[in-house]
Amino acid sequence: MQIYIADQKNNFDRYLKILMTKPVIAYNREKLIEKIMQIHIADARSLDEVNLDFLFGYKIFPENILTSKTQWDTELRTIAVGDTILQQPFLPPLKFPSLKVVFGVRINSIIREPTRQGFSYETIEGHVEKGISTFTLEERKDGLFFAIHTFSEPGSWLTKLAGAVFTLLYQAFCTQQALKNVKRQINLQLRVPKS
Repeated sequence: MQIYIADQKNNFDRYLKILMTKPVIAYNREKLIEKIMQIHIADARSLDEVNLDFLFGYKIFPENILTSKTQWDTELRTIAVGDTILQQPFLPPLKFPSLKVVFGVRINSIIREPTRQGFSYETIEGHVEKGISTFTLEERKDGLFFAIHTFSEPGSWLTKLAGAVFTLLYQAFCTQQALKNVKRQINLQLRVPKS
């Protein structure tokens, strides 16, 4: 984890190359805290009606919360297992003034089922958390749902120390914003009125 005052976007290519060489943080899934947050997207819609480029392009979080660079974007191809994502969250969620933290995650599975699409990633050494997160868009009887399913805990002594404020409250806020952002993007595609 590296902390900056200035936005590091101009250095993303260099940092991504470094993160691609780092290992995933070892974890025991059974000892991590499980959280599932989801949002209802639209009634009586199928996954076939949704362009999933934003999901597989990792355009999940609003840009005032997190900016990122993906390995597959850099290499001009689609997402693949083993790919690295550089993440730069803003603390607080403002581009300025805020602290910018740079760390990474690695894709460990891609979900391509008829009624469920998405991927999961594990945190890379130096991340503020350790564990795994899964992002899925699911077609159910009562409509489309976007879900974020995590197994995680603080990844360093600093985040353990600040756990109640930083890790738990900030993570919950960011997850809620991601859910709303995905719903907004899909509803724009489907031209669903704001609710």
